[in-house]
Amino acid sequence: MNPLVIIPTYNEKENIEAIIRAVFSQKKAFDILVVDDNSPDKTAKIVEKLQTEFSKNLFIENRKEKQGLGVAYVHGFKWAIKKKYDYIIEMDADFSHNPKDLERLYNACEKENADLAIGSRYRNGKINVVNWDFKRIALSVFASKYVRFITGIPIYDTTAGFVCYKRKVLETINLDKIKFVGYAFQIEMKFKAWKHNFNIKEVDIIFTDRVKGKSKLSSGVISEAIFGVIKMKFKSKD
Repeated sequence: MNPLVIIPTYNEKENIEAIIRAVFSQKKAFDILVVDDNSPDKTAKIVEKLQTEFSKNLFIENRKEKQGLGVAYVHGFKWAIKKKYDYIIEMDADFSHNPKDLERLYNACEKENADLAIGSRYRNGKINVVNWDFKRIALSVFASKYVRFITGIPIYDTTAGFVCYKRKVLETINLDKIKFVGYAFQIEMKFKAWKHNFNIKEVDIIFTDRVKGKSKLSSGVISEAIFGVIKMKFKSKD
């Protein structure tokens, strides 16, 4: 079975067809699951039309409302586990994650014995980010260092959203107990995988900010990440 790429969407009509075609154009075959949160711009309709062309490899789960990135991914993870996919990859719809790096993440798990492979922007002090202003880069770098300091987790890019999981990782983590719904979800998943002693590998990538569509980052998800990490750390001792 092909590895599965999960793409959560909310108002991504400018990007969705292009990212789907880019994933399917890779030498390595991947299936795609789009998890759409009832996008008002009819993103789901574009995907459904493409399903006539990619009937065996393109799937969509339509959700009734926007509930956050973490909730969408958990929905996709449960779908993937039910369908028995061995490798499940998180990916954004906006080309901030290069489809050409999909195979590198997959190979880190399939060939290099990683249980969790992270597309890393900041490994070993590097900053591989394009089209972000200094303020946003500084905030992101600080967030990852902050998480490392608070939790002790040995990961440079703790907030990364380009990640390949082996199915056993998602089966081991209790997805029903994932607390965070925004970008802190990415931190929580890595933290729980680390606490379960899974082998984690970071793979250098270049992250490019979206050109089309609007960013979903807000002050609410930033505060969730900052204050939630401390709570997550102490709850892990229970």
